[in-house]
Amino acid sequence: MALLEVDNLSAGYGAMMIVHDVSVKADTGQIVTLIGPNGAGKSTLLKAIASELKPDGTVRFKGEDVTGIPRQNLVRKGLGYVPQTRDVFSTLSVDENLEMGGYILRKEAVRARRQRVLDRFPQLRPAVKRAASTLSGGERKMLGIGRVLMGEPEVMLLDEPGAGLSPEYARVVREHIVELAREGTCILMVEQQAIEALKIADWAYVMVAGRIRHEGPGKELLENEDIGAMFLGR
Repeated sequence: MALLEVDNLSAGYGAMMIVHDVSVKADTGQIVTLIGPNGAGKSTLLKAIASELKPDGTVRFKGEDVTGIPRQNLVRKGLGYVPQTRDVFSTLSVDENLEMGGYILRKEAVRARRQRVLDRFPQLRPAVKRAASTLSGGERKMLGIGRVLMGEPEVMLLDEPGAGLSPEYARVVREHIVELAREGTCILMVEQQAIEALKIADWAYVMVAGRIRHEGPGKELLENEDIGAMFLGR
């Protein structure tokens, strides 16, 4: 039994179904990535797992059916979600964003966890009193991830963590993702920078038109000539 299991999940917007009978899984300390063309349904899948959308199918976390339960309950159980946009509260300071991320913790635990987040993302230390709206794209993404880390999740859903970042900041964010996995966090992420995502992925799924078309170890898909021709620009 994997830490996170998604079975035959379908989801969409109103009557328009985007994701069709998708099954994926991710386990402790793994980086699992979803790649595929724009409009394939990758972000929709994450939203459905995170209860941002109401799905058909089953989402299990540690063996428990958590399909569609309220988002705050998922957070309490240990499942965090960092959307591509609206990942921070722009008008709040860095400190206030971190405090909001730790709302399920006791006050003493918030202080200790805040310290650990800032140790992980030292770039945020000089900006703790600044509004999130003043941060660079890379700093903002670190804050978005850090805010979710305040809840001490066992699973993190990351929607395009490298989107819009400079190559340098995208590299730094990937390094943090690898470090989180080494520490035991389960990572399920969508990423448009497919080559870089496959380099660090333990397992990868290729989505096309709302369905899983290929899957396998990240490095094997990276070396697959057909995958390279279709999805990696080779």
